[in-house]
Amino acid sequence: MTSSTPYAKELQLASLAVQRAAILTKEILSAVDKGTLDKSDSSPVTIADFAAQASIIAAIHNVFPDDDIVGEEDATALRTNPDLLARTWDLATGIHLNDPESEALLHTPRTTSELLDLIDLGAKGACTPTSRTWTLDPVDGTATFIRGEQYAVCLSLVENGVQKVGVLGCPNLLESGPVAEHRVDRDGLGQMISAVAGQGATIRPMGLGALLPARPLENVPQVEASGVRFIDTRAAKTQDLEAHARVAADLGCPWPNPVDLWSAQMRYVAIAVQGGCNAFVKVPLSPDYRSKIWDHAGGMLIVQELGCLVTDLEGKPVDCSLGRTLAGCHGMVVGPASVHGRILEAVREARGL
Repeated sequence: MTSSTPYAKELQLASLAVQRAAILTKEILSAVDKGTLDKSDSSPVTIADFAAQASIIAAIHNVFPDDDIVGEEDATALRTNPDLLARTWDLATGIHLNDPESEALLHTPRTTSELLDLIDLGAKGACTPTSRTWTLDPVDGTATFIRGEQYAVCLSLVENGVQKVGVLGCPNLLESGPVAEHRVDRDGLGQMISAVAGQGATIRPMGLGALLPARPLENVPQVEASGVRFIDTRAAKTQDLEAHARVAADLGCPWPNPVDLWSAQMRYVAIAVQGGCNAFVKVPLSPDYRSKIWDHAGGMLIVQELGCLVTDLEGKPVDCSLGRTLAGCHGMVVGPASVHGRILEAVREARGL
């Protein structure tokens, strides 16, 4: 990709910001006490979430100050807990790329007040039909991150509700082979998967300095129903696993699904790298359930660039212009274009429609 390629500047900045944040998260993985507390939804959050969000937003906001930012975390806990703030500050400001030219393209908070404000900048943002908005999840899969399993540092650019750039840093992802929680890169910094709309998707190893060379990812093979291999997360409390089983039975697919990952974004990664699966469905238990945009933006773009379709349970395209959630999207169906329609039919049957 040359500097004149559309979104080249955005992709370079996003990739460097994600790589720096990924190094930050790996740093905290060595700590026994990760500064864990509970969010209102009872999922764990660590200082890595706060520090990674501050680090990424600092880089993006410095170069694109007029862009909106949607981030998962807010700084309320840090404002009321001096020790947690101090540990987050040390982590967010103590990690730098060892290539001066690359680090110079980024920005680091200069004061604790700036750090807090940057985190809250993400908490206040929302995607709209006319906005240019960066969405980020500093650590997608915090529960598995704490266990040293698969997680992703996620950043995407959405313009007027359309995904344009997606970058997923996967610090525990091995270069090849099946993707599984227990198959972890213990010697390196994992892999980065990225895509730009209309330009395909790439993978590169993450390092400590300048971006390492990337190679194109191959398109997902187009298969018939018998070739579908689902990915799922059986630990989730929000989806109807019995319906998922009926879908698999209708298609003649293996069940339980051969790949099981907690992180939503890692499911897109597993499909993109052909890590033992090529599709997933999400049938929510509640008709009111809607996914957070940071759990899917970027990852959706990556698999779409590789020949998959992404829709809701009715077959409608996902609208990324409706705030901080995918408000118009009930459930998900993701799979190769050749078989997506057949998966939709199986989902309708499984839901009794």
